[in-house]
Amino acid sequence: MNVETTRIDGIPTPVSRIGLGTWAIGGWMWGGADDNASVATIRSALDQGINLIDTAPVYGFGHSEEVVGKALAGMRQHAVIATKVALEWGDGGVRRNSTPARIRQEIEDSLRRLRTDYIDLYQVHWPDTLVPFEDTAAELEKLRAEGKILAIGVSNYSPAQMDAFSATTMLAAVQPPYNLFERAIEADVLPYARDEGLVVLAYGALCRGLLSGRMNASTTFDGDDLRNADPKFRQPRFAQYLAAVDALAELARERHGKSVLALAIRWVLDQGPTIALWGARRPDQLRGIGDAYGWRLSAQDLSDIDALLARHVTDPVGPEFMAPSLR
Repeated sequence: MNVETTRIDGIPTPVSRIGLGTWAIGGWMWGGADDNASVATIRSALDQGINLIDTAPVYGFGHSEEVVGKALAGMRQHAVIATKVALEWGDGGVRRNSTPARIRQEIEDSLRRLRTDYIDLYQVHWPDTLVPFEDTAAELEKLRAEGKILAIGVSNYSPAQMDAFSATTMLAAVQPPYNLFERAIEADVLPYARDEGLVVLAYGALCRGLLSGRMNASTTFDGDDLRNADPKFRQPRFAQYLAAVDALAELARERHGKSVLALAIRWVLDQGPTIALWGARRPDQLRGIGDAYGWRLSAQDLSDIDALLARHVTDPVGPEFMAPSLR
């Protein structure tokens, strides 16, 4: 497989342009987890040239990081670990907290769970407007000076928030939701990233599995699966999105001999300084990953994709339901 790579400032290793997203591996909000399958998934990703593993403490309340650490035991040098900071959890749910004290506690917890002495990319998970951005940035800069992190990123930040943050430390990356169905960042975050030289880690590149091509009108989700709370997966919207996936699948097959999954990932990769985060928790969910590399969508493809989305998805909705509360 001819893996496409990019560079993230501060990280010496070239980074694969498809990264493994490990939210589901944590189990929480995804109907549980199978740790043996998760370990096998991470190692299969490495075998296929995916060296970026993206995780977070809140994914399973530490469990995802623990599984990543277990999977990378003895092969840490082959992986680029991206994790996050500044969410806390308790009886009241998940809340934002980017105080220096919280960051200092979390870095030690994450290093222990990940079984490593440094994190390649450390990202503030959500903006905490109750703490001055310069205080958060200054604490992360200290961690970089101590060698505990190599590069600093933010997630779910606006350009104005990134400006305030980067006045104190150098930002290397931003992680927003981005896929064929969720494109709000095209108005602000994506052009900002292009102008400022930031790498965009697009989370939800397959829109919580909608763009995998493996769902139909009878698909249901177990337990605490977050898709039970996602408006996209409720009728009548679900039918609109499934119809769009069918049309995208036809375009991908007829023009490129590709799956709709490969098309969805290729589309993200063609948008600029992007990395597509591919969520998986079983090795078979990585099948076809190489089909996204080595080709490009034409201007006509992009225009026709926009037209078919407008035709089929008449009541679009974004990913706003996922935002955690302030303290």
